[in-house]
Parts: sequence; structure tokens; C-alpha cells
Amino acid sequence: MTAKHKIITRVQTGVRIEKRLLKVLKVVAEHKDISLGDLLEGIVLHAFEGKTAFDAPSLAMIADMKKLFGLDLTAADSHALFESAPDKSAL
Repeated sequence: MTAKHKIITRVQTGVRIEKRLLKVLKVVAEHKDISLGDLLEGIVLHAFEGKTAFDAPSLAMIADMKKLFGLDLTAADSHALFESAPDKSAL
């Protein structure tokens, strides 16, 4: 069973996101052959309904990518993240 297509309006937004998390998300989107925006929409829509957006094989691949990119953050960290001071030597 497939969902009926729905017409929506998308907007461009500038979202800041943790660097390693973005790397993992990009790999997942590439693996699923969808855009990063489509992936994020799917994750959020699933979360809004209390569902997981990923099946077991996808979760295994995500775990591998988290290891590869050194992503050690968990859901418990989600509201406790603080940015380091900007590297002034790069300016």
C-alpha cells in the first residue's frame, strides 16, 4: 500500500547541525537515493508519530557510519550540546 501523493510547499532554511551527524545523514540519504531534505522530513514525520524511520538493516548501516565518523552522541545528548568557541586561527 502506498500513500497518495500530496502537494506541499518547501522553503529554504539555514539549519546548523553537528558536523559528524550531518556526515552520517548524508551517507544515509545517498544510500536511500533521496535528498537530505527528504530524509530529514521522513525522520521528523516518523518521530511525530512515535515511530522509527529506519528498519534493522538501515540501523546497522547507521551504526557503522557513526563508528566511521566518530559520532558518539546519543538521544540523551540531544538537549545538552554546546558549541566550542570558534577557531580564530582560521579567520
